[in-house]
Amino acid sequence: MIDVIILNKAISEIKNRRNIARAENNMHFEEINEKIPEISEINNQLAKTSMNLLNIIKSGQNISEKMEDLKEKNIQAQKIIKNLLTIHGYPEDYLQIKYTCEKCFDTGFINNEKCECLQKLIAKITANEMNKNSQINLCSFDSFDLNYYRGNNPESTAKYRNIMSKIYNYCKKYADNFSLSSSNILMFGKTGLGKTHLSLSIANEVLKKGYNVLYDSAMNYLNQIEKEHFGRDISGKDTLSVLLTADLLILDDFGTEFEKSFYVSVIYNIINTRLNRGLPTIISTNLYHEEILEKYGERIFSRLFTVYESMEFVGTDIRLIKRKSG
Repeated sequence: MIDVIILNKAISEIKNRRNIARAENNMHFEEINEKIPEISEINNQLAKTSMNLLNIIKSGQNISEKMEDLKEKNIQAQKIIKNLLTIHGYPEDYLQIKYTCEKCFDTGFINNEKCECLQKLIAKITANEMNKNSQINLCSFDSFDLNYYRGNNPESTAKYRNIMSKIYNYCKKYADNFSLSSSNILMFGKTGLGKTHLSLSIANEVLKKGYNVLYDSAMNYLNQIEKEHFGRDISGKDTLSVLLTADLLILDDFGTEFEKSFYVSVIYNIINTRLNRGLPTIISTNLYHEEILEKYGERIFSRLFTVYESMEFVGTDIRLIKRKSG
């Protein structure tokens, strides 16, 4: 069920797109009428012919021959107009309305069904609403500092920084080149090693590209889905549906939720459905291989460690280092 407020926002945005396209088209016509008066004259003649045809229709006369004649005149007139536009340095489609969506002509609907453009806009507005309380804008690749990765000796410090440098570069390249066919990522390792920072940095960059990104903790999403499933939420939201269709879904703190068979079932549904749809997902967790297998079972474990690009974060808790130095 779609939130009515979100639906109205999306329809309003589509309407605004249509109004902008038509206003721009009117400006083009005014410009051409002034600079190429021959085109204005041709359009006036076509309008008069159409008006005469309308009067004939009203009188009940046979119009089949006149219709064919009008079609032919229209075709010839369009050719002349395109030629005149080209001669005067304009593109031949300069007088056509440039809709954002050529499928529905910025109405949002095709045969009373929601157009793909409206569905995408609804998904994007929904994601923005759901991300309002997240920390997406707080992290960036520029603020990621490899100097915080330290070991007990120079050798281990160099090793940690080498590993984390590769992970950083992979994530940066992933964000820069993101598409709907991008790979899935599993970030795992102890707390305070930058998993949240890098996943938020990816979210930030992908959002800038105009994609629909959802970011929150697995626990928050699962709690909301549970409320909706068992009728404890009367808002009409369908969080699960939104998660299954987002361009990029980022589940943070995976594994911190309570152990419930319902949660395991939902997690499997999310992971498996998005894999089947070819939609990328990023999961970050403090759990290691054995813990994930024990908590979620073989089906989820096998998908995370065979289909996802898994990367182990190493080092010492950065938050503790900052606390000691600050």
